[in-house]
Amino acid sequence: MNEPNKNILVPNPKAPNVTFIENEITHPNISVGSFTYYDKGESNSPFENQVTHHYEFIGDRLVIGKFCAIANGVEFIMNGANHRLSSVTTYPFNLMGGSWSDAVPSFDDLPLKGDTIIGNDVWIGQNAVILPGVKIGDGAIIAANSVVTKDVEPYSIHGGNPSKKIRQRFSDDIISTLLEVKWWDKEPKEITKILPILTDKDVALKKIKNI
Repeated sequence: MNEPNKNILVPNPKAPNVTFIENEITHPNISVGSFTYYDKGESNSPFENQVTHHYEFIGDRLVIGKFCAIANGVEFIMNGANHRLSSVTTYPFNLMGGSWSDAVPSFDDLPLKGDTIIGNDVWIGQNAVILPGVKIGDGAIIAANSVVTKDVEPYSIHGGNPSKKIRQRFSDDIISTLLEVKWWDKEPKEITKILPILTDKDVALKKIKNI
């Protein structure tokens, strides 16, 4: 049997709402790695609809690694959602037109947080919200309905509003080795050979070193 085709939108006709994101994105500031999927759910809404307030003139990027699992309803809020905090009011008068159009805040007035970076092999649960500038490390898990306001360490589980670290998935030695071997960078045929290790519930350092 051949490996899945990373170049098609729907990898499995039996799950038509699950799509490989990199094959449908059009926004120049969104980058997604191979085999990362989004579950559109019943809405069948494109992934880019889940990336909100993403304006090209701001220049912030959403970068998502390979082999990520992004559940239905996950939202990535980008820097365009921010309002100035240093003035009397946070109201965006310039967006309302008329004589208020000149009250445009400068970039220096806005709390811009930079790019949002999601690592490889990250699982983001249903209806989680990722705020601007957050960095989520490789192998992390974000619980459903979480609001992620700060960076997430590799191979850790976070949940809640605001999200907090629940626990580390593996020992420090195993995490360090996984970050070194970077299994997600291997070719599909190589991944097929190591699937027994990647899917074994007995996660042992000796096995991981053989990836």
